[in-house]
Amino acid sequence: MKKGIKIRLVKNFMLVILITVVIIEIMLINGVQDYYYKNLEDVLTSQIESSTSFYSRYFPSFNLNDILIEDIDIFWRYTNVQVQILSLEGDLLLDTLGVSSNEPITTSDIVKAQNEENGAWVGSVPYSSESVMAVSVPLIKDDDSIGIIRFVSSLEETNGIIKKINILLITIGIIVIIIGGIVSIILANSIVYPLERVSKIAEKMANGQLKIRNDIENDDEIGRLASTLNHMADEIIKREQIKIDFISSVSHELRTPLTSIKGWSITLQSEDVEKDLLLDGLKIIEKESDRLSFMVEELLDFSKFISGRITLDKDIFDFNSTLNFIFKQYMPRSKNDNIRFSVEVDDNVKMIVGDENRIKQVIINLLDNAFKFTDAGGSVELKAYRKEKDLILEVKDTGIGISKEDLPNIKEKFYKGSTNRANSGIGLAICDEIVKLHKGELVIESQIGKGTNIKVILPYEEELI
Repeated sequence: MKKGIKIRLVKNFMLVILITVVIIEIMLINGVQDYYYKNLEDVLTSQIESSTSFYSRYFPSFNLNDILIEDIDIFWRYTNVQVQILSLEGDLLLDTLGVSSNEPITTSDIVKAQNEENGAWVGSVPYSSESVMAVSVPLIKDDDSIGIIRFVSSLEETNGIIKKINILLITIGIIVIIIGGIVSIILANSIVYPLERVSKIAEKMANGQLKIRNDIENDDEIGRLASTLNHMADEIIKREQIKIDFISSVSHELRTPLTSIKGWSITLQSEDVEKDLLLDGLKIIEKESDRLSFMVEELLDFSKFISGRITLDKDIFDFNSTLNFIFKQYMPRSKNDNIRFSVEVDDNVKMIVGDENRIKQVIINLLDNAFKFTDAGGSVELKAYRKEKDLILEVKDTGIGISKEDLPNIKEKFYKGSTNRANSGIGLAICDEIVKLHKGELVIESQIGKGTNIKVILPYEEELI
């Protein structure tokens, strides 16, 4: 794959360089040729105009035949190129090289001169193997054309200069292509090698080496890819640790009630079991079964939250009715545990929008912890009130409290702290997830020996009338 990408990159770079160099070479070669041809044309035009100007000044009474008969050299005196005099019909009347033609000359320069315009032409002639340039101008007398003067020059020397320059340009172009090829390989390597490193790291990660990391050198697409792979590895490690903690917690937490249930089941199978022992055993089995059922439900909820399969079923519900139900549910427990339990709800907290079952789950979980960590004679308070645009649910107890060391981690998954009263350590983690799904916040304040105050801050959504 690396070689394929590298070859494609080099090919693409070279294609761009080659096309660019070829286009520039063609433009330069044509430009050089046009430049030198234009210079030669300007020289010939200047010479021929000097000759015609000299004729107009010093021989204004001579017509074309007079010049030919008298053999006046005014048209070729100041030039060393081939000079031709033609009639207006294109017939060759005089040639300084002695060239003769039985047919009229009809090249483009002659045609322009016949139309009283200066004309230039480049091509080959039958009496020479060299390319030539011809410049023709009309010979004017008394504002009328009486003939055509034509200067013809060989292009051998000019083409030789152009050829040398073209060779130089082509050589420079080849050098540029070679340098471009080397630069293309270097650029391709600068892209391919980081990709290769990232690919190797990804292969190692796929083989289970999740602690290896990509070195991020640049903040570009490859750097972001490397960062994404690093983040992915961190998430995999995190989820793997959660899985290990989950299995460990489940196995540990389920073992205790199962052991108790099994032990009492064996005990109660005896024939001489007393009635009081039988009732105690059945109560313990019932209590441990409820505890086991609660833990299974809690673990199932946690599994759903971890996999992202929990969705809220939000609707309008009577929050007062929900709190009254919870109050009635916990009153027997408060009496049995000798713990004062009170519920206060402000009048402005009535119909709200949310997932009633999930909010109820949060409150019950928080109250369960409050009762669990509060000794007899203590108190647990549940308050609900409005603060600006938020709904505040506050659970306050006078229990044993949470240490400063445990407080920052208390909402972490499977964290139990230093107390031996904790269960699986996922209750608060689930509550925190539910609150976050409601776009709220779970705030915990506590002091050892003075109790705990937990606030659930939720955006207040009420029925729209």
